[in-house]
Amino acid sequence: MNKAVFQSKSPSETLRFGKQIGRLLQRGDVVALMGELGAGKTQFIKGLAQGVGVGKSVYVSSPSFTLINEYNGEIPFYHIDLYRLEEEKEAEELGLEEYFHGEGITAIEWADRIPSLLPGEFLRVNIHYTGKQTRSIELVAKGKRYEELLNNIEFRV
Repeated sequence: MNKAVFQSKSPSETLRFGKQIGRLLQRGDVVALMGELGAGKTQFIKGLAQGVGVGKSVYVSSPSFTLINEYNGEIPFYHIDLYRLEEEKEAEELGLEEYFHGEGITAIEWADRIPSLLPGEFLRVNIHYTGKQTRSIELVAKGKRYEELLNNIEFRV
């Protein structure tokens, strides 16, 4: 399977879904999130961070001004937010390669802004509005590692 679609009925469900996926992530994994402003990308990433082992007491927020937040958990967790990027070439000087091929897990909001800089393999997450609180969360595996990950997901509310 290289694609799966899940329905979320609330922001807390989006967070729980992210947490379930976070538990399946390994060092070096990259999760590329795409979706409209306010669709729930940051909420999903908060769940990923909890699933990876970043403590609940750590406030995970969108690094809109710093672009990259690093969190220490059982595995380092890197949250990259490219919303403020005007052009892809601006991201070239951020050293993203080091994150993508490092010892941590990297989650990128607005990943569609850096299509040519993304690694060859990653998990793409598209979040779409389906109502005021509801969202469609589409997971697309790019590469064998992420196809295996998709095969291990059983979304429980």
